[in-house]
Amino acid sequence: MAEGRVQRRLAAILAADVAGYSRLMGEDEEGTLAALTAHLSEAIEPCIAEHRGRVVKTTGDGLLAEFASVVDAVQCALAFQDAMGKRNGPVPEARRIEFRIGVNLGDVIIQDDDVFGDGVNVAARIEGLARPGGICLSRAARDQVRDRMAIALHDLGEVAVKNITRPVRCFAVGPDTADESASQQAPPPEPAAKTSDKPSVAVLPFDNMSGDPEQDYFADGMSEDIITALSKLRWFFVIARNSTFSYKGKSPDVRQVARELGVRYVLEGSVRKAGNRLRIAAQLIDGETGNHLWAERYDRQVEDIFAVQDEITQRVVGAIEPQLYAAENLRIQSKPPESLDAWGCVIRSLWHLGRFTKGDNEEARQLLRQAVALSPNYAKAHSVLAFAEARMVFFGGDIDTTLSSAREIAQTAVALDDDEPWGYFSVGYIVCFTSRYDEAIAWYRRAIELNENFALAHGNMAAALALGGQPDAAIEAVDLAIRMSPRDPFNYSYLHFAAIAHFAAERYTEGVACEEQALRERPNFTPALRFLAACHAGLGEMEKARSAIAEVLRLTPESSIKRDVYGQVAYAGENDRERYAAALRQVGLPEE
Repeated sequence: MAEGRVQRRLAAILAADVAGYSRLMGEDEEGTLAALTAHLSEAIEPCIAEHRGRVVKTTGDGLLAEFASVVDAVQCALAFQDAMGKRNGPVPEARRIEFRIGVNLGDVIIQDDDVFGDGVNVAARIEGLARPGGICLSRAARDQVRDRMAIALHDLGEVAVKNITRPVRCFAVGPDTADESASQQAPPPEPAAKTSDKPSVAVLPFDNMSGDPEQDYFADGMSEDIITALSKLRWFFVIARNSTFSYKGKSPDVRQVARELGVRYVLEGSVRKAGNRLRIAAQLIDGETGNHLWAERYDRQVEDIFAVQDEITQRVVGAIEPQLYAAENLRIQSKPPESLDAWGCVIRSLWHLGRFTKGDNEEARQLLRQAVALSPNYAKAHSVLAFAEARMVFFGGDIDTTLSSAREIAQTAVALDDDEPWGYFSVGYIVCFTSRYDEAIAWYRRAIELNENFALAHGNMAAALALGGQPDAAIEAVDLAIRMSPRDPFNYSYLHFAAIAHFAAERYTEGVACEEQALRERPNFTPALRFLAACHAGLGEMEKARSAIAEVLRLTPESSIKRDVYGQVAYAGENDRERYAAALRQVGLPEE
């Protein structure tokens, strides 16, 4: 195989995940970890090997396995769940480790014994549709086994799954699945409040797990601070403290809470203090299905209790904001674009913008124009449209015409609402294209003042810092953006900006690592390929550098030194700019 060429194959992928893992770890971390380790080594991994599969990786609370045959994968899934059922038999129900399993057949990318791509993503997403102890198959997997295995299947219909363009037809395994699924998903009979048109969230009082009543103030403070911080994000509808604190000391079903308060999402958490150690856990839950959308745990030394409270509040809010964007996008994926309201258009556009292709960027522009037409005074629609318009520079748009149009739209957004952080972000993004980096940084900082958890602003400010001669500050901005939003669809771009900073600082090994990670998330991202080539050249790895440039020229034949080093966005420092040009010239990028 030629160096640099992507290796693909068709494979059956089994994804498994522990249901309620955060709760189990919060209640008994050491016991849960020991039990899970024993299940994996004694039952699950041998089962996979017996069915001719291989464990690709474990993920803390789950695993990913690859099979050459779908039949083997499904037989393994059945044996896996049967073994876990037997092992869980003597265990109290509240302490049982139960897995959900998803199986898909699809094309996967192979890299260093790991697997990537939609074939993997679909398996991981549909796993969440299975009941605890259950199995869910994609249509592709179902078609391979329905005439070869005597298993009952319940059609779940077309399901929109995160980061997959089209809905996936899904099937649950088991004769009683339909009844069980219906009973699990059915909302309680209590009267429901009217759900807000905005994305709506309720923050329940955090549980004090310390056994010390004096720690209640800290747990309550965490909840109150998060409510206050979320309330500053003006696209949220956040339930007031007095309503959510009526649940304090209770253990309500989150679906019942969502129904009673009229919200789509519920955030719950816990605080545990032992000596000088503090553990805070939080999880975001879909109020309709009860599925976990995000969960995280934070361990800290209790030195300044209020500093810890502020830090964790920032981390939680910064992490769940993009999760809610993603969840809202999933919710509207099944709707035709013409039926979307202005909010829905903006949310769907952000998903397309995260994919960074010409087609997706054009789709985003169309959706945002629809949003502006539906709601002419909606500042955020104008702001994101300006962002999408400016991005046309990467896809062949004339730089002067494109930026002039984008600047006009961004100025309209700021005039409509001077407290909307997206407007300032978009102006900063546009200014960055003209190499006025100090000005761009000032616009980004204004956006961050209005929303300190705005990961996209922190991440993109890194580009202005890196190109403007502040590489170490750029790395700090990238680290902060990724800590705030570790699963952000724009993380590939932040990693690329980190590589720009590392190249400027002549840290070529670190630059290669950042771009390789960025390219795993966006394999055809040509700016990353160019800096990957430059960093390889800096290390003297000329064949790898030439291979990366060959891929750049295959994807964008118009690439050149004039266009990509001295045009568009360029290093402000002459030394950095000329070193970058020399590296790319040396490995085959044409002058014009």
